[in-house]
Amino acid sequence: MTKMTTIMLGCILLGAGLGHAQPATQVEQSLVQSIEVGNKHCPVTGREIGQMGPAFKYEYKGKIYNLCCGGCPRTFNTEPEKYSKIAEDEVKN
Repeated sequence: MTKMTTIMLGCILLGAGLGHAQPATQVEQSLVQSIEVGNKHCPVTGREIGQMGPAFKYEYKGKIYNLCCGGCPRTFNTEPEKYSKIAEDEVKN
């Protein structure tokens, strides 16, 4: 195989993968900024944010939720879809 044929074959093989989606690397994921949901009540306890001190910011699936204290993430993690929906529904209303 000549050097030119090898280069052309390499270009073809590289080009073949360009149209396919690739999973994001950790660096690329860290460049994506999370979105603040802005909930005013803790989705775990129902308490108003700020009653127990500054909001505890908790990130889940690229969104930041306000929780009333540092103990709530543990409960949030038991049913994250449930608690994230509670927070997002509050903001919608």
